[in-house]
Amino acid sequence: MRSSAIFSFALLFLTLWCSGHEATGQTPRIIPTARLLTPPNEVSTASRPRRVFAFPASGLPSLSEANEIERRAFESTNVARAENGLAPLAWDPALCQVARTHSASMGRQGYFAHETPDGSRLRDRVRVVGIAHFRVLGENIAYNQGYDDPGAFAVERWMISAGHRANILSREFDRSAIGSFVAADGSVYLTQVFIKY
Repeated sequence: MRSSAIFSFALLFLTLWCSGHEATGQTPRIIPTARLLTPPNEVSTASRPRRVFAFPASGLPSLSEANEIERRAFESTNVARAENGLAPLAWDPALCQVARTHSASMGRQGYFAHETPDGSRLRDRVRVVGIAHFRVLGENIAYNQGYDDPGAFAVERWMISAGHRANILSREFDRSAIGSFVAADGSVYLTQVFIKY
């Protein structure tokens, strides 16, 4: 009985290993892929929400300066909110800067997480752009490759994931922004940040 279990495990391992490797001489093909992580929410105990910019607000990306991926994700988020009877989120330029920086960090350093390799978390990242106080803060991240509309696709996938959907449909948040980064291999990293001051 024990030897048959070992044989079954070895066969399963061999099957999985072989399916992950293409035969030599074949033309590699890009298979659309996507990944999500369940987001942490951060709550501030600050009694007086306020914002102090570390650099001029005019240097922060407005919605009209967002790229196509960011705009599509933001618009799709507000469509999902409208379909669920919620008010739209307002675009927050400072959050866009935070989100773009995190997406670029993930793409350039080759990780996919809410925390950076040096231990920086969302709370730390918003302070860099001068957001000193907030009531509620949240983040969704996504990675995909090979999709025609990576921004809308990310929102579609977030909406079928309980934690991500909860952020998108939260009545606590009233502002948001998306930041994207496209790596050399076409991988798209997206960070969506939510806040209420």
